[in-house]
Amino acid sequence: MKTIPVYSNAAGRTSRRSFLHSCAACSACLATMPIAGLSSCSRDEKLKLHVIYSLHAAVQPGPDWPNVGYDFGPVMENFNRALAASCPEFTFVHSMASGPEETEKIVEMDRDAGVGGYIVFQMNCWNRVAQTIAATAKPVLYVDFKYAGSGGFLVYTAGFLREGQENLGFVSSSRMDDLVEAVKSFNIIRKGGSVPEFVAATRQARVKATPAPGNRDVIADDLSTLSPDECFRRIHSSRILAVNDEQSRPAEPVMGIPLEYLSFATVNEAWKNADRDESRYIAERWQKNATEVTEVSFETLQNSAAMYLGMKKVLTDYDANAITLNCLGGFYGGHIHAYPCLGFHELNNEGLVGACECDVNSTATMVAFNLMSGGRPGYISDPVIDTASRQIIYAHCVAPNRMFGPEGTGNPYSIMTHSEDRQGASVRSILPVGYLTTTLQINPDRKEILLHQAIGRENDPDDRACRTKLCAEPLEDLEKLFTLWDSWGWHRVTFFGDLKEPAYALADRIGWRVVEEA
Repeated sequence: MKTIPVYSNAAGRTSRRSFLHSCAACSACLATMPIAGLSSCSRDEKLKLHVIYSLHAAVQPGPDWPNVGYDFGPVMENFNRALAASCPEFTFVHSMASGPEETEKIVEMDRDAGVGGYIVFQMNCWNRVAQTIAATAKPVLYVDFKYAGSGGFLVYTAGFLREGQENLGFVSSSRMDDLVEAVKSFNIIRKGGSVPEFVAATRQARVKATPAPGNRDVIADDLSTLSPDECFRRIHSSRILAVNDEQSRPAEPVMGIPLEYLSFATVNEAWKNADRDESRYIAERWQKNATEVTEVSFETLQNSAAMYLGMKKVLTDYDANAITLNCLGGFYGGHIHAYPCLGFHELNNEGLVGACECDVNSTATMVAFNLMSGGRPGYISDPVIDTASRQIIYAHCVAPNRMFGPEGTGNPYSIMTHSEDRQGASVRSILPVGYLTTTLQINPDRKEILLHQAIGRENDPDDRACRTKLCAEPLEDLEKLFTLWDSWGWHRVTFFGDLKEPAYALADRIGWRVVEEA
């Protein structure tokens, strides 16, 4: 997949100072510099639109999507130039905001400034700016900056849809033309039309620009699954270890799988005591088998191998087959001293389960359907939706390279830094394409299994966001796929193979129900 030029961080680099100088307004100066007023426009006058970039800062100060140190200046300038050139019927003013407080100041300054509508770009994941803007009741176009704000965009958009936010349309496309067409929907407001008509026009533009479904032929995949009864039995004989903080404590089972919380110190001690010769041997194997190792020292590889050995020792000590670790919290807090990414990669290749971010529900999903599929690993990810290609992209810095099970054929992988902070070691797995995949998530409180299916189309090497990015085309309704992220969270778990009927059979066996999200 090619990177869209407007999103490039290479062309037209600028400083924060020059970007702020180029904006008609910015969040830093709103308190002292009022935006020029504009009275309500007639049918032939320009409509003033306020473009607000929702982000931490013009140059990203810390780890988050897309990555630490990312310079948003050229990206924002490209958006500003493109909109000004393609939509001369509007006057654009521009600001940045990192959260509700700054956004409220913008709204207050806009009250008598003749602003007729807003365009909010979600540039980092979780900055809550669109909510305050939507509450103005003015027409709002909400835009995802792919591989940057996508997590918040999906979760917040689903929330807006669930709440029936009647003044907000959205764009989730990497193609500039799709953004421009959506912005042109503000002409309805300029000519005296209603806000609901504007929102309907943005949806019509999005659906019209989304490509038709592609070829549905898939590569043959002979998947044998367990019976629901046998899977149910093995689920109960499994065990998940969750490492979230400095506390060790028992916990209630999840999906019938026994669960126990361990302290960071337990894992850290096992890492510290790992055999260094064995760690060196594993690091050498990883280095030899990888297609490339980029910006990762051999010392870091050894450290990662020691973490793998430490986690495996803990699994053995506690008679468990799955571990999930609050990796970033543990590393940034100084509780652990190696990223577990390569260790998770290795555990999943072996038929065990290693899961990111102490996500217990995703871990249980990985355990249940690993058992159901005869050992195939689940790939936990932060998905992104791009209507320009009719794709959902499963992105994470950890992925197995034996998606058909421990004895299955491996695929190429490279070793790189963890993307968000450019530290440690993680994996870019070039996952097989042309196969049917089943993506799942469980919710034990509601006793539900979420499911959608897609065909793998390509792997995206874009440097932004997580390293592994499998791009897949959903089999069913792409528009419906925008609707459930607020109630299910961002993570999903993808398996290779057709697990739809087995998921329904397992749900029937345990008294749950399946929810198809697309």
